[in-house]
Amino acid sequence: MLRYVFVKGPQDTTYVFVTGGVVSSLGKGIATSSIGALLRARGYRVSAVKIDPYINVDAGTMRPYEHGEVFVTEDGAETDLDIGTYERFLDIDLGRGNNVTTGQVYQAVIQKERQGAYLSQTVQVIPHVTDEIKSRIYQAGEDDGAEIVLVEVGGTVGDIESLPFLEAIRQVRFEVGRERSLYLHVTLLPYLGSSEEYKTKPTQHSVATLRGVGIQPDGLILRSRSALPPEARTKIALFTNVEADAVFSAYDADHVYAVPEMLEQQGIARLLERHLKLERVTPELRVWHEAVRVLRQPDTNVSIGVVGKYVAMPDAYLSLMEALKHAGIANRARVDIDWVSAEAVAEGDVEQLAAFDGILVPGGFGVRGIEGKVRAARFAREGGVPFLGICLGLQVAVIEFARHVAGLDGANSTEFDPYTPHPVIDLMPEQLEVEGLGGTMRLGSWPMRVAPATLLAELYAGRLEAAAHAGHHDTVSERHRHRYEVNPAYVDALKAAGLVVSGVTPGMAGRGEGLVEAIELPGHPFFLGLQSHPEFTSRLMRASPPFTGFIRAAVRRRSELLNPDVVTA
Repeated sequence: MLRYVFVKGPQDTTYVFVTGGVVSSLGKGIATSSIGALLRARGYRVSAVKIDPYINVDAGTMRPYEHGEVFVTEDGAETDLDIGTYERFLDIDLGRGNNVTTGQVYQAVIQKERQGAYLSQTVQVIPHVTDEIKSRIYQAGEDDGAEIVLVEVGGTVGDIESLPFLEAIRQVRFEVGRERSLYLHVTLLPYLGSSEEYKTKPTQHSVATLRGVGIQPDGLILRSRSALPPEARTKIALFTNVEADAVFSAYDADHVYAVPEMLEQQGIARLLERHLKLERVTPELRVWHEAVRVLRQPDTNVSIGVVGKYVAMPDAYLSLMEALKHAGIANRARVDIDWVSAEAVAEGDVEQLAAFDGILVPGGFGVRGIEGKVRAARFAREGGVPFLGICLGLQVAVIEFARHVAGLDGANSTEFDPYTPHPVIDLMPEQLEVEGLGGTMRLGSWPMRVAPATLLAELYAGRLEAAAHAGHHDTVSERHRHRYEVNPAYVDALKAAGLVVSGVTPGMAGRGEGLVEAIELPGHPFFLGLQSHPEFTSRLMRASPPFTGFIRAAVRRRSELLNPDVVTA
């Protein structure tokens, strides 16, 4: 006989659930993050959970063209890109507990069943699967010490995959009470040109579907190309049983960082305060106002060529794009990103790179387009163009330097050429015994010892000072996601040829001075390669030091090209 037992959450935590309808990719992540930013600006401790209904355990093995970038957390989880959006908007570090997938849930339930945890019960979606989902939501809030937990349910209402999660969040209201739970539903409000009007029927049907699984939304966020007309707001409120002042217009914004202010002006925070019995507080939004002002009225602009292999799907580089934007704000500059196909550069179209104020080679996997990235690194090195190499970008910079400066003909990575005569990039020893793919790389936050009197030390001066006060002298941390590394056997030869190793991983047994974390070229305006992914820790409030320095160098180059008679400091 089944026993249904409520899974109790922390008694002082409030939950805001965000669901979506009509179509996917509406911007639920931006809406959720913006609400979190408004709550943070009021002084609340906020956390966020992204629920992904796919059966994959995590996002680590998904194709970037299909799912966008894989975001890596401090604790090494490979997660949905929305986790990165949460971190950037909320200015907090999240972990593996903040991304819940169907794969994780069913894996845990089956494991418990095998261990006899259910006392010979018939294991079913209700209550066993839904209890597992709720326990993960509650645990995430408890682990993060949050007063308010934002929970975004991925996918679209009506999807088969989403049903157990919708049932779980429906049950939460019975367990924590109405005053500690709130449902927001994000839908599309399409504009029909033939009749010149916004059509509300898709939203009506979406809310009806949500109500069909037992959830009545407390508020609606309507995505549209322009602000919601008053008559549409009234009609939607009437047909969805939602108060008119709880219907919000999330129209297309010129910048995503303008969305929090857009929702604030419409009173979404007042809805949360009223429904959740929160104290009315005036938010501190100056950092958002200033960021949007710079984005709209920059002092200058720079053009950055990103030479990659996933350029047809910019979301594959979402954190990188945002890090460039943050660095632009820090330098009061608009950053214009041009996506350059590495394959096109490999086929000979190198001169197109001359149009850019800076060249960035991002991370990636596989041999496709590699020679184009190598040529881009050479173009930047020889032409004095500011260059930033991230992960694979560092590796191709090392390959290029080894071939054309260190005299190591045929130098390559064993990832691309297992028979290269000079494997300057090789598989990490601990990866030799790895059989699976998911979660098996070098992941998460790792320390980097910074060499003094280097470009890297200059860029990280602020963090190094803070680290020294904490007893971690000469060391900073960044997040990683890679299998290959600079081969320690070639480090001395590369140094002898003039390459500067400005960052290493300390304390790596059997690796001499440690893994190469950063390389640079003395005398170059800006040439830096990093094995880590500093874009994952870049925030609107705290731009990534390498990206900030890179854009500063690009601004300097632009100024010198436009004013050749003026010496830039």
